[in-house]
Amino acid sequence: MSPSDGDAAGASPPPPPPVAAPASASPRQKPIAYAPMGVLRGGECGDLLALVSAVARPLEEAVAGFRARISPERRLRFGSAVSFVLEDKTMLQPAERLIAFAILHQGYSSKLANPFVPLLINAACDETSEKAERVFLQLLLSSTDGDNNEVLKQSAIDYLNGSDYASQVLLPREELEKQCSCDASSLQSSFRGSSVRNAIPDPDVFQSSGSSSEVSPTKPNRDNMIASLLQQSSLKGLPPQWIRPPPPRLEILEGELQWLNLDNSHELLWDGSMCADTSRGAMIRDLVEKACKAPLAPAQQEKIVLELGKDWKLVYHCGMTPQKLPDLVEHNPCIAVEVLSKLINSPDMDAYFDVLVHMDMSLHSMEVVNRLTTAVALPPGFVHDYISNCIRSCEDIKDKYMQNRLVRLVCVFLQSLIRNKIINDASFCAVQDLFVEVQAFCIAFSRIREAAGLFRLLKSLE
Repeated sequence: MSPSDGDAAGASPPPPPPVAAPASASPRQKPIAYAPMGVLRGGECGDLLALVSAVARPLEEAVAGFRARISPERRLRFGSAVSFVLEDKTMLQPAERLIAFAILHQGYSSKLANPFVPLLINAACDETSEKAERVFLQLLLSSTDGDNNEVLKQSAIDYLNGSDYASQVLLPREELEKQCSCDASSLQSSFRGSSVRNAIPDPDVFQSSGSSSEVSPTKPNRDNMIASLLQQSSLKGLPPQWIRPPPPRLEILEGELQWLNLDNSHELLWDGSMCADTSRGAMIRDLVEKACKAPLAPAQQEKIVLELGKDWKLVYHCGMTPQKLPDLVEHNPCIAVEVLSKLINSPDMDAYFDVLVHMDMSLHSMEVVNRLTTAVALPPGFVHDYISNCIRSCEDIKDKYMQNRLVRLVCVFLQSLIRNKIINDASFCAVQDLFVEVQAFCIAFSRIREAAGLFRLLKSLE
């Protein structure tokens, strides 16, 4: 940018044009961006470019504009963006670089709190830089808060066009570090030199920073390029991935608890019955409810047997309870057999056995027990208790006709159990009290032919 342009402006130039993708190649630099990650807002990019472009204004006005536009909590990120632009000497004109350095130096109230002092020291000792830039930086670093007004009162153009810096003596690095009360090498990461910059120049494009008096015809493209980099590129570069192996575990001491890494690779257990059709369960529940109140039609009985045969788990949803069992046995003994055979493994089966033992003896109850003995394996204790209950029921009946009828039924029932090997001969004889009780029952009713036949069968077991 030429001095005439700066004087004509007389103030801060207008903000740069809207940021566009750097599709067109700039003759100054053709950067390649890596690891996109926005670090500055669009408005802040415009503020940065507007500040460094005001090369005709006094430097202290540029610093004041920086403090006015950028809030304290955003100054570190803004300063990181400025240092990113300063790393490549072709991004900014020499006069613009002086403004950027002044912003980094004056952006903090104390040198000890300024994180960019090491960067300024490195730039001041960079032998590849122009002497005017190095002298300017050393003047900033060497000055105190009150004696640097003469430098900051000048504009960047006036400073470069003057000849005062030509006679200045450059201080060595050690002297600058001593004046700044810091060790620049200790403030930088030991891994910083191993990082790869995420914006590198294209070697096929001629690069020239130009002089301070030249006006760059491609400044709009340059501004777009810088704004795009600041918004889409990480300012930290691309560091290598350092391998950090976990430290070995210490040996387990005697008496010390050992950490166990349990295998938690559990598999999901799916319930296939979820969202299944429950209409069949409702139908079975209605039919069983009717079966406890009255005899069912043959078609209804076949329906229950068929559905329970397809899915025996429906028996747990039919609404059957031990309290309803006596009514079901008396009205529909075949349904009772079907239900009890499906409930044989139920934890409530002992309650059903207890109801059968203590209910009133009848033809239907003996039919149910007799058919259960051939359908499932019944506990021997239940069979023995049921036999004792039948004998007591026969002895307690006063009506001779009904008594004789029930005695015949009990004798036929016992003969069926013995001949079908439901009652093991050895185990039956081993229960001495039951064996004696059955023999006494047969002797008491010996006048009945069935009782006499049962007695002869018992004698053959001895």
